[in-house]
Amino acid sequence: MPCLLNFSLQRKQFMKCQQTLFENFLSYKMNFDRNSKIAFLGMGLMGSRMATRLIQAGLHVAVWNRTASACDALIDLGAHPLQLENIAEYPIILSCLADDNVVQLVYEHIEPYLQAKQVIVDFSSLSVDKTKQLAESATTKQVIWIDSPVSGGTAGAENGTLVIFAGGNAEVIQALSLVYNILSQHVTRMGETGTGQATKICNQLIVAANSTLIAEAVALASKAGVDTALLAPALAGGFADSKPFQILAPRMATHTFEPVQWKVQTLSKDLNNAIQLAQQFDLKIPVAHRALGQLQSHQNNGFAESDLATVIHQVENKSG
Repeated sequence: MPCLLNFSLQRKQFMKCQQTLFENFLSYKMNFDRNSKIAFLGMGLMGSRMATRLIQAGLHVAVWNRTASACDALIDLGAHPLQLENIAEYPIILSCLADDNVVQLVYEHIEPYLQAKQVIVDFSSLSVDKTKQLAESATTKQVIWIDSPVSGGTAGAENGTLVIFAGGNAEVIQALSLVYNILSQHVTRMGETGTGQATKICNQLIVAANSTLIAEAVALASKAGVDTALLAPALAGGFADSKPFQILAPRMATHTFEPVQWKVQTLSKDLNNAIQLAQQFDLKIPVAHRALGQLQSHQNNGFAESDLATVIHQVENKSG
């Protein structure tokens, strides 16, 4: 009998139902191999690059995007077009979508067609609450949800060097190694459902604060007569160095904003999730509030879809 859950049941009942699913899954998991059919939902900046790696590795991948034309290049590479009504044919469902609302809408679309023992691996960056809600909903269909947000940007997605923060059952996460290994340099199980997203939120706190400070540093260096193109190599290996610095500082110094690597609105959304999560625990994070204010102001000035490096404009314009 399927485990019946609704959002009013206690967490203990949810965990008991999840455990039953995981126990049923253990005998099934060995069927995940190179012949397993994979559905990938969301062909944005990250999803398209991740799907490309899976296709190039020779896996059977079907792709879907709200704007169908975004799938064309992937289909040319060998992907199969996916109709969401046929989602039951795919034991592994991967998703990399924009935000809580989009993931909710797509899940509602596929929910009637889901079958027991399918696994949804969500690479999207969502709020912890939404992730837990979706995982509970999936459980009513005897479907397992693994939150697996990523870090490493478009370069990491292209090169298979992402880091992945996984939340959910350890056995299921281990069973997904074939997929994870193609996409990432390492995967860490952070705990139960939602802990992957909580870890990504902490990651984005650091990235957001860094990005705004990097813009200020580049602007200050320029005012002081420094050749800002030399900042990245000069600071490489020092305490101020970081991957965001090595990516953003040269782009800010030269005002090179294409191709888009990080969208302003994406980091703004993630930072807002961090603030909402902190509020649940009555934790004050003033640096995050200030960084979010800067990003939202920049976003409202027409830079929502622009690269994060364009934040340098905001600093320069304020300084006159």
